[in-house]
Amino acid sequence: MPLSFYNTLTHSEQVFKPIKEQEVGLYTCGPTVYNYAHIGNFRAYIFEDLLKRALLYHGYKVKHIMNLTDVDDKTIRGSQAAGLPLNDFTRKFKDAFFQDIAVLRIIPADAYPAATEHIQEMIDIITVLFDKGIAYQAEDKSVYFSIAKWPKYGQLVHIDHEQMRSGTRVKLDEYAKESVADFALWKAYDSEDGDVCWDSPWGKGRPGWHLECSAMSSKYLGKTFDIHCGGIDNMFPHHEDEIAQSEAANGCRFVNYWLHCAHLMVEGQKMSKSLGNFFTLRDLLDKGYSGREIRWVLIGTHYRQSLNFSFKALEEARTALQRIDAFRTRLDELSNAPDSGCDDVKAPLATADAGFQAGLADDLNISMALAALFDYIRDLNRLMDDGKCAGAAARDARALLERFDSVLAVCTPDASDDVPAEIQAKADARQAARKAKDFATADALRKELDSLGWVVEDTPKGPRVKRK
Repeated sequence: MPLSFYNTLTHSEQVFKPIKEQEVGLYTCGPTVYNYAHIGNFRAYIFEDLLKRALLYHGYKVKHIMNLTDVDDKTIRGSQAAGLPLNDFTRKFKDAFFQDIAVLRIIPADAYPAATEHIQEMIDIITVLFDKGIAYQAEDKSVYFSIAKWPKYGQLVHIDHEQMRSGTRVKLDEYAKESVADFALWKAYDSEDGDVCWDSPWGKGRPGWHLECSAMSSKYLGKTFDIHCGGIDNMFPHHEDEIAQSEAANGCRFVNYWLHCAHLMVEGQKMSKSLGNFFTLRDLLDKGYSGREIRWVLIGTHYRQSLNFSFKALEEARTALQRIDAFRTRLDELSNAPDSGCDDVKAPLATADAGFQAGLADDLNISMALAALFDYIRDLNRLMDDGKCAGAAARDARALLERFDSVLAVCTPDASDDVPAEIQAKADARQAARKAKDFATADALRKELDSLGWVVEDTPKGPRVKRK
C-alpha cells in the first residue's frame, strides 16, 4: 500500500516516492540544548518517530539525522548566566534529552550531529555563496544572505516578493514572520559572546542558526534528500532560510517532502510559563504519569491538527492502555492452551492489518489506525470468549499486536509496571488471609495496596496484581 504525505512545499498530499528505492533520508530539527525539552517539543519528536516507524513498517530502510543546536543566542546566554563553558552547559541538556526520548520510546536517530562540531562545513557553504555573489559582508562585519539575489526565496511559505525589504538585515537567530530580510550566515564576534567564537575568512565569529541544519543535513544525507520535518513554528524563518541557502549553494533541490506538525495547546490554551501550564516531560513524570501514557496522548491527534494536551486526556490514556494490557495478557495466557484452530481469527486479523496499514498510508491518519486496533481488540475478545482463539490462533493474534506496536510503541507496559517484590508480598498475604477467612486483614491489605497504586484482580487462574 503506497504511502502518501501532505507536502508543505506543494500544499498538497502526494504519494511518497523516495530518491532511492526502499531507502529514505530523513532529517528532523532537534532541540536547542539550553533547557529541558517541553511537551510542545515532544509533540514534534513523537510525530517524527511515528513517521519513521510507519516507514519502517512499510519496509523502508530509514537513515535518520537529528541535529543538536548547541551554539546560538539562547545557549550562549544560558551558559553565561550559569557561569559555565558552553560545552559544559549544553552537555547537561543533551544528556537529559536522550534520557527523555528513551522514556517516550522514541527510536534514536542514526546520528545526532552537534553544531559546534561542524563549523568548517558551515564556512564551506558561506564560501560558495560568496563566490556566487549571494552572500556579502556588511558594515558590522557579519555575513548575510541577500534575498534580492535569490528570486526563489519564499517558496515554502509563499511570501509576496513585493513585501520583501531588500537590504534590511536581521542578525538574530529567531525573528518575526514579518521580518522578510537578509539573514545572518556568519555573525561577527561580539564581546557579549564571551569566548564563543571561531576563526573564518571573514574574521572571528559564529554561524547563524539557520545555516547549521543546511550544513549537517547535506553532510549526512546528501545535497538532496527525501524528508525534512519540524513544527510549523519552524517553517519561517528557519526552514525557509535553510532552503534558500542550501539550494543557492548546491544548485539543486534541497528536500523533496516537507512535513510539519501543528502546535500543542495545554487545556485549550497556548502553553506559557505565565499561565502555569508549561510542562517538561519531567514535570509530568513527577505528577505520576508514565512515559507510555504521555506518548499515547501525543500520538493520538493527527500531526497536522492542533493537539490539546490535558490531564483528562492522560487519565483517558491510562484507561485505554489498561484495556490493551488486559487484551495482551489474555492472549499470552491462551497462547499455550490447546489449539482452537486458526480459521476463525483469519478474517479479523486481515481486516485489522488492512485498516491499520490504510491509516498509516493516508498521511499518518492515526485515528484510522487506532480504530483498527480497538476493533481488533473487540473482535478477538469475542472470539476468546467463545473459545475460538487459543494456541496457534492466539499466537498469531499476539504477533499482529506486536506489529502494530512496532509503530505505536505503547502496547507493552513500562519496566516500572513490573510488580515490585514488596507489593507482591502484600498481595500474597492478602490472598492467604482470604483463604484463612480473615477478611478484616484481607480488606486492610487491599486498601494498603490501593493507596500504593496497585489493585488485585481475581481471575480463574488466581489473583493478578497490576498497577492502578
